Amino acid sequence: MPLWKIYYPAGAFTGDDKKILSKRITDLYAGVPIPKFYVVTIFQEIIEDSCFVGGELHQNFIRFKVDQIARTLPGPVIREWWIRKIDEIIAPFVKDRGYDWEISIDETPVDLWSLQGQIPPPFESLAEKRWVKENKASSYTLAEKLPVNLVLAPGISDR
Repeated sequence: MPLWKIYYPAGAFTGDDKKILSKRITDLYAGVPIPKFYVVTIFQEIIEDSCFVGGELHQNFIRFKVDQIARTLPGPVIREWWIRKIDEIIAPFVKDRGYDWEISIDETPVDLWSLQGQIPPPFESLAEKRWVKENKASSYTLAEKLPVNLVLAPGISDR
């Protein structure tokens, strides 16, 4: 699950802005692919005089706090690419509107997560492919935990 918490000044986003931005965020993760229902976006409006940066009132600041559980980013090059992709997605809502912003991502271990009582299936497994297609959590068998393109012996290249 990626959980996005977006803290923004009152009036910064319309209802349509929130819908469009949350869809853009979801589409980014769906391209991995992970199930769309993994992606949760929460918009938290900050009342006037309640945001301070460096001890000074800052009413033109938007904070993106992202918790990623479904996947971890392997290494500095991919991490930088991911942050830049996020910046591209949010730019029309922050940069292009003259806001200051900050993004941070925390990666929680995948084994400390469940959905509707189900431990999410492994990446690229048959069960995960089904979850992507059905866009919902459901029980799965041990056999469905296996990768879609399982190679059981080294050197097999005719698959």
